[in-house]
Order: sequence, then C-alpha cells, then structure tokens
Amino acid sequence: MATTTSLFSVAPLRLTHRRLLSPTPGAASRFRTLASKKAAASTVPGPGGGAGSGLLSVLDRALTDEEEYRRARAQVQRKGVEAEGYAVEGISVGGHETCVTVPSLNVAFDIGRGPLFAVRQDHLFITHAHLDHIGGLPMYIATRGLYNLKPPTVFVPPCIRDDVEEMLQIHRRMSRIDLEVELVALDLGETYEIRNDLVARPFQTHHTVPSQGYVIYSVRRKLKKQYAHLKGSQIVKLKQSGSEVSSCCTLNQKCFLCCNSLYVLLDYRYHTVPRSCFYRRYNI
Repeated sequence: MATTTSLFSVAPLRLTHRRLLSPTPGAASRFRTLASKKAAASTVPGPGGGAGSGLLSVLDRALTDEEEYRRARAQVQRKGVEAEGYAVEGISVGGHETCVTVPSLNVAFDIGRGPLFAVRQDHLFITHAHLDHIGGLPMYIATRGLYNLKPPTVFVPPCIRDDVEEMLQIHRRMSRIDLEVELVALDLGETYEIRNDLVARPFQTHHTVPSQGYVIYSVRRKLKKQYAHLKGSQIVKLKQSGSEVSSCCTLNQKCFLCCNSLYVLLDYRYHTVPRSCFYRRYNI
C-alpha cells in the first residue's frame, strides 16, 4: 500500500552558502592558457567569412568588456579626492558608469548604475540620457525611500523631462512602489536655489545627444557701499522699513561637464563657465 506524505511534514529546506576557494597558481595558469587559445580561435574566419562569428563570440566580447570595466572600477580610489578645496567622490568608466558627488554641497552629478555613495546626496543633476549616466536613477530613488530619506530633487535637461517621468512611471507599475521624487526641468539661463547660499545654473555642452553641464555658485550677500558707514542699529531700521541694504554676489564657481565637453572652456560664448571643472573622464 502506497503511503503519502503531507507537504507540511517535509523538513524545511535550508539554504547554505559555500565559500569558494581562491584559484591556485596552477589553475590560474591553465585558465590563461585556455583563454589565449580561445582568443586565437576567435580570430579564425568563420563560415560567413567573419572572424569569430556566432553567439559565443558575442558573449566572449561582452564578458571581456565587463571584465575590463570591473578591473577599472577596482582601481577607483574609494576615499575620493580633493578638487579645488572640495572633497569629491565618484567613478567614471567610459561607456559603463559615471557618477560624481560633492558631499559638502549635498549634490551628485549623473547617477551611473546607482552607486551607494551617491544615495545620501539630496540633489542630483543629470547631464544627458545615456544609460551610463542615468541608468541607476530608479535605484537611486528607491534606495532613498528604503532608507527613509526625503524624496530627492533630480534636475534634467527639459527635452528629456517627459521621457524620464515615463520611465519612472513604468518602474512604479512594475515594482509597485512610489518612487517619490521632485523632477525639475532646468533650462539654459535658469537658476535654481539649492539653499540660501548655493545656486545651480546649467550651460550647454556638446555630445551626440542633447546635453548640458552645471555650474554651482556660492552666493554671498554684501552690504551696499552707500550703507557702509552706518551703524548696525541703523541698518536694522532700514531693513525693517523695506529697504534693500545688501546685494548678492557669486563666489567659488564649480562646474561639472558632460562627455567630450572640454572645448566648451575654450569657447568665448561660455566665458562664464569656470575654468576649474569636474570633468567626467577624470577617474575618481
């Protein structure tokens, strides 16, 4: 007589993790030998006359590209660098990922694959819509929500604003999460106040798709010259009466460029762009 076993009487499965041993020198040598043979074989013309044709060749190239990216990423200085007096942390590997943060300003430029070091920056400036610059945006927003951080403010070129919103809507439907964000289309000539003493302005850059860089200005209020001789109490009375006793001036100009944009600095039309910039091809 056959016996039946209840599903609930079966011992629960237990997931275990097994530590992988480091490859021995001999194994590494054999791997390199096989890899070199495979590379040589891929140069042999295939049936169609092309070298290394077929799915395996495509996979080999993709794996090689990813390995080069990982090798470059491993060389990144995780402690960051100092640029013009600002601590800067980020990564820039062409075609794979670009994200630069300035924690003291609470800003990030581009979001790459959504690296964790950028999550705590409340303001994110996107230069253009290539995936190595914007691909991690949904993850950045979702991770901030996971950590109970306030919704970020994300700045994008106006021409891609609707497309970015549509992309986020798709992720909201698929993930069934809110992805709360303030999405701002910041156009050339406009100024956004990040805080009382800090503003951002976009400027045009040159790339294969619509793009823009960003200038961050420190703002200071300076007492007007005609009131310089007055005492503090007199200045207070003037302010209370509605008189404007100070004027704004901008200091400490810093900017972030898009891809292939260094010659913007040599263009007289962009003389207001600071000569000291965070350029995205500088690996940090």
